[in-house]
Amino acid sequence: MAFPKGIKRRRPSGEYELRGVVAFLFLAIVFLCGFAHVFYHQQVLQRAYFEDFRFNKEQRHIRVFSKQSSEIALGYLGVDISEGERPYNCLPEHMRNDGSICKEWMNRARLYLNYQENGPDLRCYKISWSSLSKDYYPTDCYEEGGKYGHWYGGGRTLGMAWPVELGRVEMSPFVTGHVERHRWGSVLRRYFINSRGVAITVDPQTPLYVSINAGKESRLCLQARHDDFAYILSGLPQLNYTLCTASNMKTLHSGLSEKSLWDGLTQSDVEVINSLITEPVWQITPLDKNRLTENAVVNYTEDVIALGFLRQGHVMLNEFWQSEVGDFTLDTSRFPTIKDTINIIHRRGFRIVLTIQPFISTESSNFAEAVKKGYLVTERGGDSSRKIPALTRYNSVRSAGMIDITNNNTIPWLKSKLSKLVADYQINSFYLDLGKAYDIPHYYKFTKKLTNPDHYKGLFISAVVGSVQVFGVSGAIVRPPAPIFVSLPPLPSTWESLQVMIPLILTYGIVGYSFLIPGAVGGDYLVDRPLPYRGNNSLDYSLSGMGHESESSNGLPDRELYIRWLQLATFLPVIRYAHLPSEYDEQVLELAKLLTSLRTQSVNPLLKKYVSEALDSGTPLIRPLWMLDPNDSACHLVKDEFSVGEELIVAPILSPGIYEKEVYLPAGVWKDGIDGSLRKGSRWIHNYKVSLDKVAYFVKMPDNTRF
Repeated sequence: MAFPKGIKRRRPSGEYELRGVVAFLFLAIVFLCGFAHVFYHQQVLQRAYFEDFRFNKEQRHIRVFSKQSSEIALGYLGVDISEGERPYNCLPEHMRNDGSICKEWMNRARLYLNYQENGPDLRCYKISWSSLSKDYYPTDCYEEGGKYGHWYGGGRTLGMAWPVELGRVEMSPFVTGHVERHRWGSVLRRYFINSRGVAITVDPQTPLYVSINAGKESRLCLQARHDDFAYILSGLPQLNYTLCTASNMKTLHSGLSEKSLWDGLTQSDVEVINSLITEPVWQITPLDKNRLTENAVVNYTEDVIALGFLRQGHVMLNEFWQSEVGDFTLDTSRFPTIKDTINIIHRRGFRIVLTIQPFISTESSNFAEAVKKGYLVTERGGDSSRKIPALTRYNSVRSAGMIDITNNNTIPWLKSKLSKLVADYQINSFYLDLGKAYDIPHYYKFTKKLTNPDHYKGLFISAVVGSVQVFGVSGAIVRPPAPIFVSLPPLPSTWESLQVMIPLILTYGIVGYSFLIPGAVGGDYLVDRPLPYRGNNSLDYSLSGMGHESESSNGLPDRELYIRWLQLATFLPVIRYAHLPSEYDEQVLELAKLLTSLRTQSVNPLLKKYVSEALDSGTPLIRPLWMLDPNDSACHLVKDEFSVGEELIVAPILSPGIYEKEVYLPAGVWKDGIDGSLRKGSRWIHNYKVSLDKVAYFVKMPDNTRF
């Protein structure tokens, strides 16, 4: 049957396929052109202003690259500025003469970028924000983890995470505090270093706030902000810091460490360092003032001598040697014949160390004089002519004034008090318990302005050093001059405290404190009702129960905890005792003898050797494994081992009822300290057996050692 001629003939299917291919190619070309345009635009925005450094001015992202062109850091600058806010070139009058790149966001902030090459393998980028509004706080964040590596440094936080990105810290002032109530501990430094070979050092004048993983992202954030306590400064906040890179983190850390710490050291200073390393510190620090008596000190030193295997050392008394804190004279009611007693103690080979604080109790005999002569910190605000002393509380002192070390008249008065103590009683040295920033009266006013409350610590140390011998300090934000050692914070007698010891010591060493005094073996105090052991680093209990002594413990730390703590302390720079091994059974006493012999024969010579290196280069005595092999990624996460210098790795047991552990050894050949066998490095030792009377340690052998 024929179809009508008016019906059109159908198009062949091949024609439709051809049109589809043409349309697809057209869309692909449009897409590629658009992508190329966007990509080109982004590349123009993300300019390589400096070598291995790219900055996208619209998104305010910086990317830092290694010499091998791999991305090692990603930063988000000015995170509170929206992407829609356009940056402008700075006006000529706002430009700097150092060659800095300058960008400005209207009524928000001004950004300066600069580059400085410090040697063949150290490149540094100066980043500086100036706020242009009292409501804007410059904030920069850097990625953590993954391809951007692991961050270390800063200082102690609650739980003491190692690396820092494993922890969490809300945005808070970077000043010292009590970690039970504040975000940061008693020893800090504005320094963070990354496993990819990136480091950040923040200018000391910056009113610095820091957060770690405070939001959903894993980021380390820096912020500049003024407030009514930590940073009482006029003007608008500025965030100034330097970002440096090198081929690896060990080279980078060495390049940024303080050098020549021995400058100005006397022979007596060197003797103090050696005595602290080779002789114990005997801590007599009862929580009840009435228990610190002349007889108690005499009996304690007699018990030490009776042990027969421990050397005499430094007998350290807490602030209760005074009748009231701030008297600066011994309490004659509890120390009636102390001059003769100290002579006897000296003949026995001990040194006497007294703890002093920058606080004067309102009950002290010196308080009225200090108020009258203006030696104390005053209240901020009100009638400036009245100069009302600002009161605070600290430890056992419920009401006290604080010595205004910025008053030039105060320093001679304080020095005369301490010099008289030395002359009258032949005191060997002093331990400075300086408190934390939050121990300063909240509305403080010093004679001279401080950049922040922690600035006080450095001024106090400088005022005292030179007139008397200083043995150690309780806290710091800058490295005190050698031979002053920095003390770890007091830790309660718990397994969680033992676990936090190694990350704490490694962090302090990395941020620049080479000479450290750990706390007492077994912990500094007992807690009233410690939380059940949970196998983590949490220290989130109340300290209101400090000093509780239950009938079951007889006032002693747990026996197994004491043993494991003593094994760890054997390898640390200073060993400090509050409870003697003889207060336990014969097995503990025998173990203490063996550990003392190990320390005397193997550890002390190593420590003395690396003291010279620390004084020359600022390298810590106790080091993380990554300082032995910075390119070994396994070393970056090990938090329960450490090395003494380059030659000895220690892997102590840190949990109750555990008699085996996983041990990692860096590259090289290592001799097992328990059985004497040789082991290859760059590998894990699984299920390594460690009985209660043993401690795992490994000695580095020469590179040419063969099995």
